[in-house]
Amino acid sequence: MTADPTKYITIEKNHSVHGFAGPNGDYYHKEFSKIESSSSTRFSFNTHAAFCGPFWAAARSVWGFFWLSALANLVALVHIGKGLWGELGAEELARAERLSVKSQEMAVKAQAAIDAGASNGEALQRSAANLQQAAENAIASANLAAQGATQFLLWGVIGLLLVMVVQGIMANPVYEKKYCRWRSDKGEKSGFCTRSLLFGAGLISFIYPLTIYRYTVQKPIDFLVSFPLDKSLYISVSNWLDWGFDQLAEKGAGFFGGITTAITVLLDTLEVVLVDTPWPVTSLVIVVMAWRLAGAKVAVFATAALAYLAFMGFWEKSMSTVALLGAAATLCVIIGVPLGVWCAKNRYARTATEPVLDFMQTMPAFVYLIPIIAFFGTGKPPGILATIIFGLPPVVRLTALGIRQVPESIIEGAIAFGCNKRKLLLDVEIPLALPSIMAGVNQTILMCLSMVVIASLIGAEGLGSDVLMALQYAAKGQGLLAGLAILLCAMVIDRIVQGRFKRKE
Repeated sequence: MTADPTKYITIEKNHSVHGFAGPNGDYYHKEFSKIESSSSTRFSFNTHAAFCGPFWAAARSVWGFFWLSALANLVALVHIGKGLWGELGAEELARAERLSVKSQEMAVKAQAAIDAGASNGEALQRSAANLQQAAENAIASANLAAQGATQFLLWGVIGLLLVMVVQGIMANPVYEKKYCRWRSDKGEKSGFCTRSLLFGAGLISFIYPLTIYRYTVQKPIDFLVSFPLDKSLYISVSNWLDWGFDQLAEKGAGFFGGITTAITVLLDTLEVVLVDTPWPVTSLVIVVMAWRLAGAKVAVFATAALAYLAFMGFWEKSMSTVALLGAAATLCVIIGVPLGVWCAKNRYARTATEPVLDFMQTMPAFVYLIPIIAFFGTGKPPGILATIIFGLPPVVRLTALGIRQVPESIIEGAIAFGCNKRKLLLDVEIPLALPSIMAGVNQTILMCLSMVVIASLIGAEGLGSDVLMALQYAAKGQGLLAGLAILLCAMVIDRIVQGRFKRKE
């Protein structure tokens, strides 16, 4: 007689499930086998998870299931709480009481005016009647809201029952997936964990009472609604920051002024080339550049885009915007590429730079304007500085990524042929990393162009000022045409930069 291999597999799996689940191992072995079977009858329902969803999930260390279950149960319990003891309509009753008091006061004034023979007596009587009618309407609204308590209770109970059913259905498949992960990674938590159960119960006991109280009581304690009640700390810190900005601006006036002067020289040079040059000459140079670098199709598209800018009257502002963009992008490349190379070569520089780049990318763009205005004032140079902060991270990150991705075998071969560090960087690493570097430059250009509207808030002018004015005066057509002009500028620049490297490929 030969041994049945299926029997040994079943016994081995039974031991495995027992080792994973701990208590109720026989139950979970049966349910996991049912879930993993190829038959159509794979329905599995966990009664413990249905009635004690978040607690079961905490005990079994299924924390994703725990949070989803806790949130769903909380929503249902909030509705039940509103239906049982929620002060529905209390706000309308308070409003009705205030209106009623005002109506009585107005009626007294009206009667006094009529007795005195004043001409406004009837008007005061009408006002008193209107206030009384408003009070009655508020009372009716409060009664209607109070009647909705039954609906809240009903929907809460139905929702709680549905949540229980879903918990029971989903628990075993979710736990079976955790078992599959545990089989390949023994670091996965397994079994019934009392400490996790106590931790989950502590979270529930803290979250549920406060949340239900907040949403079911008409006037909860101020501590839950507004924290902190004392704003003195906020005021003192903000005043200290104001003083710090003022001191830095005063002490570093020469430094900040030098930066502004350098940016102004660069910007004026670009504006002379793009704005002061006759528009047919500038447009012809751009079209020829597009043709030579990106091909005939891009040249045709550039011609159509430039024609739109010219015939719609956006030429001067478009070129001013491109000058702002050129100044910002040039400075981003001058700063970003060497910084990216340094980050790729130096682990400590990369560690120190990454949090700064994360801060620059995640901070809302409007927040950049606060220190910029404090140190540099308003105008085009401050707008360029704000644009640099917003557009610098992509070129730094992608330059560092491109340098790090150069194959080690090529670097070793170059060193074997006698390359020093300078020659290795300039002749080997940068050429191989050039696609990644140019992708960073392209992203920086587009991100800088997206800042033109925000930079116009501090006097950067250009097409952004037209969009800003359209927003202020709800000029929909003007805003749409100016936005389309910004879009065309971005597309022309993007097609020229990308087109050259696509042709090389």
